[in-house]
Amino acid sequence: MTLSTDQLRQLVTGGDVDTVIVAFPDPYGRLMGKRFDAGFFVEDGLEHGTHGCNYLLTVDMEMEPVAGYRFANWEAGYGDFHLVPDLDTLCLAGWTDRTALVLCDLVDDTADDDGRAPSLVAVAPRSLLCRQVDRLTDLGHRVMAASELEFFLYTDSYRAAGEKGYADLEPAGWYVEDYHLLQGARVEPFVGEARRALRRSGIPVESSKGEWGRGQHEINVRYADALTMADRHAVLKHGMKELADGMGVGLTFMAKPHTDEAGSSCHLHLSLWDGQGETNAFAAQPGRDPGASDLFRWFLGGWMAHLRSFMVCYAPTVNSYKRYQDGSWAPTRIAWSRDNRTAGFRVVGEGASLRIECRIPGADCNPYLAYAAALASGIDGIENRIEPPAAFVGDVYRAERLERVPHSLERAVAEFRDSAVARAAFGDDVVDHYAHFHEMEVASFHRAVTDWERARYFERI
Repeated sequence: MTLSTDQLRQLVTGGDVDTVIVAFPDPYGRLMGKRFDAGFFVEDGLEHGTHGCNYLLTVDMEMEPVAGYRFANWEAGYGDFHLVPDLDTLCLAGWTDRTALVLCDLVDDTADDDGRAPSLVAVAPRSLLCRQVDRLTDLGHRVMAASELEFFLYTDSYRAAGEKGYADLEPAGWYVEDYHLLQGARVEPFVGEARRALRRSGIPVESSKGEWGRGQHEINVRYADALTMADRHAVLKHGMKELADGMGVGLTFMAKPHTDEAGSSCHLHLSLWDGQGETNAFAAQPGRDPGASDLFRWFLGGWMAHLRSFMVCYAPTVNSYKRYQDGSWAPTRIAWSRDNRTAGFRVVGEGASLRIECRIPGADCNPYLAYAAALASGIDGIENRIEPPAAFVGDVYRAERLERVPHSLERAVAEFRDSAVARAAFGDDVVDHYAHFHEMEVASFHRAVTDWERARYFERI
């Protein structure tokens, strides 16, 4: 459940909460932070927050410091940033006992040394999304959003999977179970408990269902404003991993964990509303085609026009790009259509529910960066009145004349680094920071020797 500070104090006094997780998302979308004694957090952390090493926005997946960042480096001594709790995110951690959680904004306190007021750390993922939300607010709009997250579930624990080299894992289901209730019932001990744990955490779940791969599932939570949705998305992933770890099973949000199985997506649903959140501005002219709304067309036009520029925000890993295969339920070309699952942009709903579903992001995306990219693209579309192409009718996979999504992280990061639109929206420092982040990911992959190489070349080359 979501908590007020008074409710937290009561739970701490009564012994129902003894730990508070103080967390923030890193560039991968992982939650980082500290576990506080709840009594100390109530006495001190509520008001003052805490501090953390700024290297956390520059490390790789293995937590190794990476050279080449301006934001934090050995020469500057890897100082601190300030974790300031956003008390609107305070909730129970429903997947564990006697624990609450709060998400934080990262603040640069060193600005005081220069006589400036402290400011949000520009390269922090949550800061990036906040900036784009503020830009839309200034335009008089409120953005509503929802993430549909897919994942693969295994009977192997995380530790057992690691000991097996993540090979020959046993999926929780043994045949394709898309919407299949019998097969879905077999994983209810975990998936059902995940729904309940999320509800206890103040994250309203709509549904879960089997997906198109063996052991693959989808879980959907109720839409909210974009920042709240990104927070729900990040907490959902962290909470489900902790829950799986405690139950001795494993799950992955990799975009393409298996060559011969479907990939896992994160479909983003977006709509713009008036500033009070009362009217869906995409459907401003009832009874007419959704394209009749100028705001709808321009936002969609901008989102599509700048998809390649921001592709690293939707597909952030080398593995992400292996999901984009024709006939795989993952989109491979940039097109929009009405209720057509072969299109990268699928328009669904009517009236108040009218929205754009972008099917391009994978389950491995950082939600803060993905939503920030979508909003930045849409804002540019509104400001420059970018018209989308005509709606596509038919099988987009067969439309060879349409522009494809980038084929690799290497190609995508080059387009991101060179994008004037990304630099105008995010700022040069942010683009350079994340371009370096993704270039280091590419370099790490190219240094690695894979199982595929050994199987192909060990004997026969």
